Amino acid sequence: MNLDRAGAVDLARELVKHLAGVDGVDFAVCPPSVYLHPVAEVVKGSCVGLGAQNVYYEGNGAFTGEISAAMLADVGCKYVILGHSERRRILGETNEDVCRKVHVAFAAGLIPIVCVGETLEEREAGKTFHIIREQVYGSLAGLKAEQAGDLVIAYEPVWAIGTGVVASPGQAEEVHADLRDTLESRFGAALAAQLRLQYGGSVKAGNAKELLAKENIDGALVGGAALKASEFVPIIEAARP
Repeated sequence: MNLDRAGAVDLARELVKHLAGVDGVDFAVCPPSVYLHPVAEVVKGSCVGLGAQNVYYEGNGAFTGEISAAMLADVGCKYVILGHSERRRILGETNEDVCRKVHVAFAAGLIPIVCVGETLEEREAGKTFHIIREQVYGSLAGLKAEQAGDLVIAYEPVWAIGTGVVASPGQAEEVHADLRDTLESRFGAALAAQLRLQYGGSVKAGNAKELLAKENIDGALVGGAALKASEFVPIIEAARP
């Protein structure tokens, strides 16, 4: 929940300008819903994708204040972030809520970026892998392998979001490797190998390259560092093969 309309549009313009020649990597911006349309106008036809930060799990009707997957697709979204830790922790979203949203997102042609992650207390209690597996299975319940080809999973340790604390590359890779194994048990080895796994949690230009060099970390879900093109562009460049 950052920037205003002018700031969001200016950021999008800067990204379109500076990323025109970047290949070998996919990237997108996910502004607040009230700025989706003006940002969509800026990135239309460019290499910069557009995503939303949330969606509701009903198609239409008397759900005042909510936004449907069809509406997001209509405004030009390709992606939607689901189950972000802030929505789980602050707004009480459950795995079941996230799962319903995953299904409506796919039905509308959107690519879900499903977030999973443990709190500091859960990590210190040795529950990290249990929590991640529980979130994966719950958030993807009923999803068939043939539906999940474009699915993105973002591991974002709650203790590293907005705190300046970053999971070490080794810590992040350990969880991503287990996450890959969990997806293999859920969807099979072939699909698990192709699904994109992102790391999110105080990613910056200074640590992106080392994190992204790990075998099972395919990308980054960037928060505060994505608010300025001068900080975001180097992270994207660090992801180039």
